[in-house]
Amino acid sequence: MEQEKPVKVEVMNKLPSETESREDRVVRILSKDIEGSTKVGAGLAKIKGISWGFANAICKVLKIEETRKIGSLSPDEIGKITDFTKDPKVPTFILNRRFDFETGEDKHLLGSDLMFRNEFDVKRLKKIKSYRGIRHGAGLPLRGQRTRSNFRTNRKRGVGIKKKEQSKEYNNEYKREDKK
Repeated sequence: MEQEKPVKVEVMNKLPSETESREDRVVRILSKDIEGSTKVGAGLAKIKGISWGFANAICKVLKIEETRKIGSLSPDEIGKITDFTKDPKVPTFILNRRFDFETGEDKHLLGSDLMFRNEFDVKRLKKIKSYRGIRHGAGLPLRGQRTRSNFRTNRKRGVGIKKKEQSKEYNNEYKREDKK
């Protein structure tokens, strides 16, 4: 019987050194992963419910440079950003849900809350059979756009080509029969 040689395994716990940049990491803000190499303004705008204007307002109020990389933010600054987005102290025209239908107050919704609220609004419009609800149900534009040339659906490509090929085959068969 052969004796097995013990295998020496070294486990290397690599901790990020001081010289490595923190921009290589991924930052999680409001359940959204953002690459550390993106700028703060652009990174915040990737979160659903935060527009460029709102991201700009966050940076101005919290005194964070927009051109700074999001990977260089400290955990305290990330905490400030999340706290600020949950209860923003900005003018009402920046908020994405002014005069809420149910409560009548000005809110700013983020992520899945925004998607659910939007779905409920569309369902309510369909239920009361308003003009906008009917247009939503039919898949047509709501805001007065023309539908003659745009918003065309179910266009099949190559329909004319098949007809031409079929007609050529028919003509060729017809000519062959005449020659016989």
